[in-house]
Amino acid sequence: MGRLIFLVDMNAFFISCETARNTALKGKPAAVAGDPKKRSGIILAANYEARKFNIKTTMLLHEAKELCPEIIVVPPDHKLYEQKSKEVMNILSRYTPVIQQNSIDEAWMDLTGCEKLFGSPLEIAESIMVTISEELDLWCSIGISENKFLAKMGSEMKKPQGITELYVKDIGKKLWPLPVRKMYGIGKQTEQRLKDYAIYKIGDIANSNPELLKRNFGKYGGELYKLSNGIDDSPVTPNPIYDSKSISRSTTLPVDTDDIEYIKYILMGLAEEVGYEARKHGYKGKTISISIKYEDFESVIRQKTVASTYLTKDIYENSLKLLRANKDKNKRIRLLGLGLSNFDGDESEQLSIFNLFEENRDIYKQETIEKTIDKIRERFGNRKIIRGSMLKSDKDS
Repeated sequence: MGRLIFLVDMNAFFISCETARNTALKGKPAAVAGDPKKRSGIILAANYEARKFNIKTTMLLHEAKELCPEIIVVPPDHKLYEQKSKEVMNILSRYTPVIQQNSIDEAWMDLTGCEKLFGSPLEIAESIMVTISEELDLWCSIGISENKFLAKMGSEMKKPQGITELYVKDIGKKLWPLPVRKMYGIGKQTEQRLKDYAIYKIGDIANSNPELLKRNFGKYGGELYKLSNGIDDSPVTPNPIYDSKSISRSTTLPVDTDDIEYIKYILMGLAEEVGYEARKHGYKGKTISISIKYEDFESVIRQKTVASTYLTKDIYENSLKLLRANKDKNKRIRLLGLGLSNFDGDESEQLSIFNLFEENRDIYKQETIEKTIDKIRERFGNRKIIRGSMLKSDKDS
């Protein structure tokens, strides 16, 4: 029996979470923006009413307001999105324990054999979609296939609230006619390089000489050939957020980008989450690492040793140094990850006489501030305190 794989993709996730919390946004053009008070703020997510005005993710806020002056702009609340993401994953876990979260708003599910419990693939997908809508007031699209790649492609075909079955037998009709840019993993640069070889549609990749693709695109060319022919044997691998040896966060960006201000904003969000988790458990780490996946799927992992810390400020600043030192300026980033590891042994959280020494006083003060921020956010929500001091422009740093 073949595999049954779903990709559940939440629609316009950030702004949908805000709309579920504030129903006054329903039916009105609205977006989550990095800093609504600045003309240079970036659109992080726009609802479908705003998209009718051609407003897109990573667009500058002042550009969006020129297209739609009445757009409602909401500041981001990553704690809310993280909590809603967990609630979505909890719903998915009712159907199968084999879930691989690809980003905060999408996950693969291996439902092989679950038809006996929940019905046909379409019935399962409809049940998931209705449950998420009724319990969380959120929308999703679902791709159904026998492998991860085709499930991902299927999830993109009908939005919002669409269900698409895309099996290997269907690719000639449903997949091959699409332009190469529609293929998961292909960005602008790869699209242009393919066009240089008169490859315009996904079917052109599938029917190309695989050796030609490998010769001109390396291992990535061979992967493109396999995927365009619907070949993907990769397993759905559950990925815990952290284990006892490390704490990490990663996110697949809404669009491939080389916008350093947007990348810094994402990195700050990851640092906030890693720092919060480390402080909650009392873990101070000596190793900070970043992982970068580019538009051509090349991956880079870099790390550095630092003084033992769980401060968001330290995690962010050191990860930013790693990013600047190792980022390929000629490639767009599609995934960004941040980790803290190499934890100390049993850390004493009590005030000791050593905190009174001058060189330790500032560190203790920073730790106290960070923990106070954590408590305020836990009680009143993430928007009560928003960091700005570390997100300076490149010209200032």
